[in-house]
Amino acid sequence: MSKTFIPEGYKSTLGLYDTQSAIGHIKRSFEDKLCVALNLKRVSAPLFVDPAKGLNDNLNGVERPVIFDVRAAGHDAEIVHSLAKWKRLALKRYEFKVGKGLYTDMNAIRRDEDLDNLHSVYVDQWDWEKVITREDRTLDFLKSTVTKIVKAILYTLDEVKYKFPDVTVELCPNISFVTTQELEDMYPTLTGKERENAYLREHKTACILQIGDKLKSGKRHDGRAPDYDDWALNCDIMFYNEVLDCAFEISSMGIRVDEKSLREQLKKAGCEDRAELMFHKMLLNGELPLTMGGGIGQSRLCMLLLGKAHIGEVQVSLWDQYTATECEKAGVILL
Repeated sequence: MSKTFIPEGYKSTLGLYDTQSAIGHIKRSFEDKLCVALNLKRVSAPLFVDPAKGLNDNLNGVERPVIFDVRAAGHDAEIVHSLAKWKRLALKRYEFKVGKGLYTDMNAIRRDEDLDNLHSVYVDQWDWEKVITREDRTLDFLKSTVTKIVKAILYTLDEVKYKFPDVTVELCPNISFVTTQELEDMYPTLTGKERENAYLREHKTACILQIGDKLKSGKRHDGRAPDYDDWALNCDIMFYNEVLDCAFEISSMGIRVDEKSLREQLKKAGCEDRAELMFHKMLLNGELPLTMGGGIGQSRLCMLLLGKAHIGEVQVSLWDQYTATECEKAGVILL
């Protein structure tokens, strides 16, 4: 069932025409700033992959990919969930050097996504990945990259507010770094999402570190696939969303697994059979570069910077009848 709600008294500050103009401005402006900040080059990327090669993102391991048969190829294809693994292979194939990276417009379908103000079955994000050294595989290097991304977001917001004076969104420039274990220690009786909400209400801009492994309680803060992020060196970038009064994830990212952490995480997740797939074999044999990367939600960023209450106000998707009815009653126009 949909969990969509419209805050009392909410009204979009921009009409449909200006919203479309602002979306275009945000995407062009942030893309440029991200490329400069992280030294990235745009590349073309797939909408679907061969499931036999192990390149699709398995997310939490329970989400069903959209599968269709390709008559001419003689086998099935899967719509991507994300390009987390494909990007690392592309860096090798395109001969990217240390300190340089790629980004792409990633479009995906997540058919099992719960629908609410922040989630849609359609996903659009800037997927990026860059080559690093083994010495870069540290929390300090991860934090410095997070700081660059947050600055790019804040600079984009400044431009949006200059061009569209009716936009009044404020974001805190000070990033609070916190691990998932520290969150559990602070809020032991709350769920992972409730902890994020409580922390972001106080700190406004935060980087939640080390997501995927079990905490002292034996539970996980949130799920992460075992074969791209190193669970000790990953994070989510979040802002406090004043319109919805909640933590608002804008990016999931991290330093990627090396041979050692991949083996450990596949064992913890009970997915050791994946070691026989093409991508995983290459990684375990040392044939892929050491990398870091992530995804930054395009519709999420537009929604946040424009102060929108529902992601359907900035992207075209498919909605259940409850969502459509509630938004119509509140005067919220879904694209």
